[in-house]
Amino acid sequence: MCNPFTQLWGSAKLEEPSLYTVKAVLILDNDGERLYAKYYDDTYPSVKEQKAFEKNIFSKTHRTDSEIALLEGLTVVYKSNIDLFFYVVGSSHENELMLMAVLNCLFDSLSQMLRKNVERRALLENMEGLFLAVDEIVDGGVILESDPQQVVYRVALRGEDVPYSEQTVTQVSTTALVTSFISAYYIVQCGSCAITLFTLYSPET
Repeated sequence: MCNPFTQLWGSAKLEEPSLYTVKAVLILDNDGERLYAKYYDDTYPSVKEQKAFEKNIFSKTHRTDSEIALLEGLTVVYKSNIDLFFYVVGSSHENELMLMAVLNCLFDSLSQMLRKNVERRALLENMEGLFLAVDEIVDGGVILESDPQQVVYRVALRGEDVPYSEQTVTQVSTTALVTSFISAYYIVQCGSCAITLFTLYSPET
C-alpha cells in the first residue's frame, strides 16, 4: 500500500529558498514606455520579449489601485506617482513583503535624491543617480539594502552632488576623512613629497 505522504512529497515541487529574490526592476512612463529596465535572469532573454512583458504588465496594472499582481507566473509589486510607474518583479513563490521593501526603498531613495519631485522629467535628468541607486539596492537579483538613507548616502559618495546642508554631521565627517586619506595617499606616492614628508615628521636627534 502506498503511503499518502510519500505521494504528496513525491509529487510536490518545493521551491528552495534563494537569495536571488528580484527578477527585474522597471520604471515606465504613463504611456507604458520604458524609462528604465534591469532584468536579473533570463526569464525574458531578448529585448522583444522584455518589451512585450512590459506592455502586458502596464496594461494590467496602470488602472488599478492594488499594489500586487500575479502575471505570467510572476509576482509583481508596483506603485505609481504622477507620470511614473515603478515595478519590482519576483518569482511566483516570492515573499511580497521582500519585493515591496525593494520597491519602497527605490521610490524613497529617488524621492530624496530628486527632492520629492519624482516625475518623468526630473528622473530623465538624473538617470545616473537612478542607475547608482538601483545598484546599491539590488545586485544580480540579490537584495543588498532596504534603507533609503543608506542608499542616498552611498550614491552621494559615488559622485552625486548633495549639498553639505542636507548631509548629517557623520556623513560630512566621513567624506572629509575619505578625502584626507586620498590626498595623503597621493602625497606619499610623489617621490619628492615623500622625502619632504619623512623629513618633517622625522624625530629630532
